Amino acid sequence: MNERRVVITGIGVVSPIGLNKDDFWKNILAGKSGIKNITSFDTTEYGTHFGGEITDYDPKLFFKDFKDARRADRFTQLGMGAAKMAVTDSGIDAGNLNPERIGVMVGSGIGGLITLENNHTLLMSKHPSRVSPFTIPMMISNILSGMVSMEYGFLGPNMCIVTACATSNHSIGEAWRIIKFGDADAIIAGGAEAPIAPMGLAGFGNMRALSTRNDAPEKASRPFDKDRDGFVMSEGGGAVVLEEYEHAKKRGAHIYCELAGYGISSDAYHLSAPLPDGAGASRCMNMALSHAKMNPTDVEYINAHGTSTPVGDMCEVKAIKRSFGSHATNGLLVSSTKSMTGHLLGGAGGVELAACILALRDQVAPPTINLENQDAECDLDCVANVARPAKITSALSNSFVFC
Repeated sequence: MNERRVVITGIGVVSPIGLNKDDFWKNILAGKSGIKNITSFDTTEYGTHFGGEITDYDPKLFFKDFKDARRADRFTQLGMGAAKMAVTDSGIDAGNLNPERIGVMVGSGIGGLITLENNHTLLMSKHPSRVSPFTIPMMISNILSGMVSMEYGFLGPNMCIVTACATSNHSIGEAWRIIKFGDADAIIAGGAEAPIAPMGLAGFGNMRALSTRNDAPEKASRPFDKDRDGFVMSEGGGAVVLEEYEHAKKRGAHIYCELAGYGISSDAYHLSAPLPDGAGASRCMNMALSHAKMNPTDVEYINAHGTSTPVGDMCEVKAIKRSFGSHATNGLLVSSTKSMTGHLLGGAGGVELAACILALRDQVAPPTINLENQDAECDLDCVANVARPAKITSALSNSFVFC
């Protein structure tokens, strides 16, 4: 049963550089930054004043009932957009298929942070009776998967994985596993995040994890660059439709690519820092290659986690070298699209898998922008600043995480 093949038939993206997959991809290839000063609240007293904030997004377009949009936290609003675009792109329809065989796994690393902040303020400044009765369902991370399933009547496996910045990749990978095992024929999977809130900015800022390049926000996310000083927090979501190959073929679906392997591991090392030698991340990549029955030289492109933190980028480079050997510095292309989108935390992996899929489709490697002075210890071909035509038959997407 676990030899069932899994393919991707739909893509949905809501990001700081595009509110759909086509605009997202056009701006990725153009090397456009989506990072700018935050406008949703006053950042004067914060160390960082910018982020990947999404504007001109109307969540009511993605809910059957506009009241449902109003009763959803921003992470759910963004994630619903990504999920619905993925479903539309795939053409999958519960009305013509067995809804018990279609599932949803769209997670979030933080969940309803904005809802929590707003209602805690009401609780402290007003009265307990002023707290919205929708507070708890709006906050919980699994509400997004639930609302997607209710929107379409999908009755299959429904789950929310919460693993911070690896949430999307774990959701997609475990959906892959469920389909291979035979417990579903299709699953909408990915993640969404809305961390641009006072608590999010203060919390990550006080960890000294964020870039403070306030004089040039569009240049703040600079993975693998010697002058990188932290990641850039962003909001958005990414989702894909995974399907068993014969199921997709039978209904005449457009197949973007096959998802052939998935790896997961733990460093068991530190609350927020990766293993210095990259061993844990390397085990993930090795497992994915093993599942796919592929050799390291079969992979032509890696969409790196590449957050633009001094330690993280260097450790990822070491991990790639451990897994790919001489191929890592001889023909393998590695880029970080976070240089343009910033870091969408739980939504990052869904958006970045979309970039991998479109790179396969169009045979072009996305750039790492702002790579003006490449760190000597990050000595891979990081597709500096300009997208590059390339033969890409297999790609890998990395997502790593605190703890």
